[in-house]
Amino acid sequence: MPAVKFTPVLDAELENYFTSLGMDHVVEASKGKQRGVNDMVQDTPYRPVLKDLHRLHSLVRENRRTTVLEFGTGWSSLIMADALARNQMEYGNAIKKLRRHNPFEMHSLDDVEKWSQIAKERVDAVGLTNAHFHVSPVTCYEFQGRLTTRYNEIPKVSPDFIYLDGPDQFTVQGSVNGLSTAHKDFMPMSSDIILFEHFLIPGTIILVDGRAANARFLQTNLQRQWSYSFDEEYDQHLFILNEPPLGKYNAAQLDFYAQGCTD
Repeated sequence: MPAVKFTPVLDAELENYFTSLGMDHVVEASKGKQRGVNDMVQDTPYRPVLKDLHRLHSLVRENRRTTVLEFGTGWSSLIMADALARNQMEYGNAIKKLRRHNPFEMHSLDDVEKWSQIAKERVDAVGLTNAHFHVSPVTCYEFQGRLTTRYNEIPKVSPDFIYLDGPDQFTVQGSVNGLSTAHKDFMPMSSDIILFEHFLIPGTIILVDGRAANARFLQTNLQRQWSYSFDEEYDQHLFILNEPPLGKYNAAQLDFYAQGCTD
């Protein structure tokens, strides 16, 4: 199976990259004041970080992703919806022979209505119609004797790209034996992906943004043949489901991905 393809650009070229996408407003927003990552009271959204958003856009584009599931909304929702829309224009006919029932859709899940609505308004403002926003409470959950969190409801889609950047550890409801993630010395610990791991198709990519403890938890508890790497420059963890195809449709999809990695 080919490696994940990603072509970085120089920091000096990032603004031009987003301008070429018609996203000058993202560039302007990136120059605002950043919120603290450990703030327990959240009144304003995070500002966009162009370097991280470029990586997301490039991963979805260069690896020909067809369906995205995002845990935690943000500027990333707009960027991945745009990348999928461009994939649809370029590869829409090519995937008609593949078994994909949510082609070029971006599904974003958050537990805070406010952040989901802000992200939706950004997508609507540029005329994209392929993004679907879902809101569900997150509760503390005991996974095999370990404290984790799970959304109460997860979108019913089969993603080939999962972006894990939520939920916020301080908005989780409930507790297990008096413990919850809502402590500044604790950290996010989502187990949502484990719930549907065995439904994912070979070739699926998981990108965990920061959340080192959560990434290590997944690395320890995922059961299938995942390759794992950590990109220190971006502080991101990358998992690839590196297994033989499930059948002819999955084999055709892996071939479709491979063409993107060799273009």
